[in-house]
Amino acid sequence: MIKVGILGGAGYTGGELIRILINHPNTEIVFVNSESNAGNLIADVHEGLYGETDLRFTSELPFDNVDVVFFCFGHGKSEAFLKEHNIPEHVKIIDFAQDFRLKDEGNDFVYGLPELQRDKIRNAQHIANPGCFATCIQLGLLPLAAKKLLKGNVYINAITGSTGAGVKPTAKTHFSWRSGNISIYKAFHHQHVPEIKQSICQLDPQFSGNIEFLPYRGDFPRGIFATEMIYLDITQQEIDDIYTDFYSDSPFTHYVTNEIDMKQVVNTNKCLVHAKRIDDKILITSCIDNLLKGAAGQAVENMNLLFGRSEDEGLHLKAIGF
Repeated sequence: MIKVGILGGAGYTGGELIRILINHPNTEIVFVNSESNAGNLIADVHEGLYGETDLRFTSELPFDNVDVVFFCFGHGKSEAFLKEHNIPEHVKIIDFAQDFRLKDEGNDFVYGLPELQRDKIRNAQHIANPGCFATCIQLGLLPLAAKKLLKGNVYINAITGSTGAGVKPTAKTHFSWRSGNISIYKAFHHQHVPEIKQSICQLDPQFSGNIEFLPYRGDFPRGIFATEMIYLDITQQEIDDIYTDFYSDSPFTHYVTNEIDMKQVVNTNKCLVHAKRIDDKILITSCIDNLLKGAAGQAVENMNLLFGRSEDEGLHLKAIGF
C-alpha cells in the first residue's frame, strides 16, 4: 500500500484528492493536515464524504510514516513550506501549486503532464502538477508541436468554472455575481502561459510564436472548455492521424472526431480533444474537469506512475453527463 499524507486538505482540490484516494485500491491516507480544521471530521468539511470516511484533520506532520505527500497549497506557499520544514529524502512530493513548474537551476521538480513526459515522471522524486488551464490547452496543442507544425501565434479562448478560484469566497465568486454572468480576467497575462510555452518548446525548440490567451470566468462550478486556433495548411485526414497517433497510448486523453462538450468530462480524469480544419485555419477544442484532470486526478495519475502502478488505477470515474 502507498502511504499518503495530504497538506492543505480543506480546499476543493484537497476534497477531490481525498475522495479519489479513499477509493483507490492501493493507497492508505495516513494524515490530512489542516491548521484551521484540526480535529474536525473530514466529512464535516467535505460533505460529499459522509458515510465514506471517519478520518479527521490533524495539525501534525508525521512525514516519517508516509511514502508520498501531496501539497494542496495556494501558489507561493509550497516553496515557503519547504524552506521551513524538513521532509525525509525517501518521501516523494506532488505539488499542486505553480511554484516549481518552470525549469530553473536547482529545481529538481519534474513537470507532471504524463502525455508530455511519462517516463521522466516515473523516475522522479518531486512532481510539479500542471495548472488546470495549462493542462487543457497543452493537450490540445502538443500533437501539433511534436510535429513542428505550430509556426506562428496560437490564439486561445478558455472558460473555467468557479471552483478554479478556490474555496475562499471573493466578490467575484459568490452566487449573486457569478450566476448568469461571464467575464474575462488576466487577458494575455495569465500565469499558466509560461508553462504552456515551456512544454511546446520542449517538443519544438524552434517555436517562436506567442500564446495569445483570453481566460473567461464561467457561471458553472467545474470544468474547462478551451478553443485554440492556428493557421495551418494540412488536410483533415492528416490532422486526425496526428492526434490519434499522439494519444494512442494515453489512458485519459482521447481524440474524438465528433464535436465535444464539457459534460462529457466533468467528474472524470479525461481530456477530450477535437480538431477541425476550417478554410486556412485549424480549430482545436479541448475540455477537462479543472479539479480532476486539472488538479487532483492528474496528481493521482502521477502518483501511480511514481510507484509503478497502472496509470489509471483508482481513476475510473463516471462523467456527470445526463
